[in-house]
Amino acid sequence: MTTAFPNHVIDPLEFAQALIRCPSVTPNEGGALDLLQQRLAKLGFVCHRVPFTENGTPTVDNLYARIGTAQPNFCFAGHTDVVPVGDAGAWRHPPFAATVENGRLIGRGAVDMKSSIACFVAAAGRFLAQHPNGFNGSISLLITGDEEGPAVNGTVKVLDWLKRRNEAIDGCIVGEPTNPQALGDMMKIGRRGSLNAVLTVRGVQGHVAYPHLADNPIPRLMRMLTRLAETPLDGGNDHFQPSSLNVTDLHVGNETTNIIPAVARARFNIRFNDIHTGAGLIRWIREICDDVGGDYELQPTISGESFLTPPGRLSQAVADAVERATGRRPELSTSGGTSDARFIKDHCPVVEFGLTGKTMHQVDESTDVADLETLTAIYLDVLEHWFADGLEC
Repeated sequence: MTTAFPNHVIDPLEFAQALIRCPSVTPNEGGALDLLQQRLAKLGFVCHRVPFTENGTPTVDNLYARIGTAQPNFCFAGHTDVVPVGDAGAWRHPPFAATVENGRLIGRGAVDMKSSIACFVAAAGRFLAQHPNGFNGSISLLITGDEEGPAVNGTVKVLDWLKRRNEAIDGCIVGEPTNPQALGDMMKIGRRGSLNAVLTVRGVQGHVAYPHLADNPIPRLMRMLTRLAETPLDGGNDHFQPSSLNVTDLHVGNETTNIIPAVARARFNIRFNDIHTGAGLIRWIREICDDVGGDYELQPTISGESFLTPPGRLSQAVADAVERATGRRPELSTSGGTSDARFIKDHCPVVEFGLTGKTMHQVDESTDVADLETLTAIYLDVLEHWFADGLEC
């Protein structure tokens, strides 16, 4: 049972602006986690800074904050790191100025996802202020600085750290931008898996006038890619669209017109649903390449397996809160790329709901200012209903 909390109400717009003004381009912390820790400490959260490192990757700072010691532990998860600004001169306003113009907050991270973090904190502050005598359970924030980078020294290692401390999370919202057009359109209850592969085919270099003395790897590579790309992987299912394979790069590097090259290389990506596993797809790729034949090398990397949080208590609580706040019933989707939810799903049910993602990673990234209050109200509503059975001592 938690004790009394400070009545410290946070304005999500003001806090989002403060976070955006921290230039936290991956892997630099940029002051964003420092600021977040200060605000959470004022609310009574116990904060832990947990940096991690690994050979070949930069050291990344992370923050885990929790108020309360009892279960259930409801977690808000996200990241303060942002992608580079690109051409800063192409922005209407400096990308870290957090300018409000015509009802929109402009700045790198306004959508992905510093504003959602500001709404996390504002909702938690209002919840605690409304329940000064405590509640049965805990609220936590798991915030990384590694989501937009290699994603090896962030959420996945914080979760392992929590496990070693015997701390469990019982439900989680990730604040990634999930709505295609308007707040309330969509929430994510899972994600497709992602497999990247580099396929290198080797032959024998020679003169184009004497092809019988050479071995051209390009036709073999083309046959492999054609079979891979034209073979349907599946037809999708109730929660996932069909899996897809897309070739993303072809490279030979031959600058001469009369030489048959020795090596041809391609890169491709598979976004796959829960009909498949990464290991199963790697076996399938090798079978096709073996059937075409010849000397080849496959270098696959699985950046995440597909996962699904089946519709249940958590998705119901979020969908109901969204509908009450916006009048829209969000679509339960598994579309889009990967997120840190792929790590959290191994520990507890997880859904994603955040702002409208039309401008994420773009020049003049921006969000509707009014959506910050609405999103805060949604997160607060989720907390109220999640802890409804144990509110008040």
